[in-house]
Amino acid sequence: MSIKTIQQALQDQGIDPGPIDGILGRKTVRAIKQFQTSNNLVADGLVGPQTSALLFKGHKRPENSKFDIPVTLPWMDAAFRLIGTQENPGRGSNEAILGWAEDLEITSYNDDDIPWCGLFVAHCVGSQLAEEPLPTNPLGARKWSQFGDEVSPRFGSVLVFWRGSRNGWKGHVGFYWAEDDDAYHVLGGNQSDSVSVTRISKSRLITARWPHTGLPGDVQIRIAASNGKLLSVNEA
Repeated sequence: MSIKTIQQALQDQGIDPGPIDGILGRKTVRAIKQFQTSNNLVADGLVGPQTSALLFKGHKRPENSKFDIPVTLPWMDAAFRLIGTQENPGRGSNEAILGWAEDLEITSYNDDDIPWCGLFVAHCVGSQLAEEPLPTNPLGARKWSQFGDEVSPRFGSVLVFWRGSRNGWKGHVGFYWAEDDDAYHVLGGNQSDSVSVTRISKSRLITARWPHTGLPGDVQIRIAASNGKLLSVNEA
């Protein structure tokens, strides 16, 4: 069965799964658990045979009883789809960026002039890996240094960089997209005020992290040409 089918069935039961978008995000998992609790089932957030039987009672059952397993990393798919998203210059904010904070229940974020590289990573990971623990303050780039497990840099890993000074508090966070001899090509938010891929010096890397609940992190190194692009020195 598809995620959209489950979301629609939950909505038909009067339970809000969030947008009917085919993404097994935190709102959808919470809705599944709410349905399970109200029906005296184990609230594990999984639509197994018992949950499915009650959820689709009175409806035509979906032919396929299994989810489509993604062949790529779901958080990277989410990040890639957002390339080109920009903050609004001057007054006003991009409602999509504010919506990421709302979905994650980060009530303190109300203006896209506030650095949002950490928010972008939190949205991509949080919307795709519903059970993944996020940093206590995901807006802080360096807070991602304690996220998941430390790994060698590879496609899909969360890269944490220092900004300004290695011993300071400023930082930047994004996803490994590729690398060349001198730099990582980082898919991230708040890079020239948008979601983009930019080159960041390897010397600025603090750590690379992998989500606890993510798919196995096989080492996939993507070599790219620098194409003469300058290194980013300030991602604010």
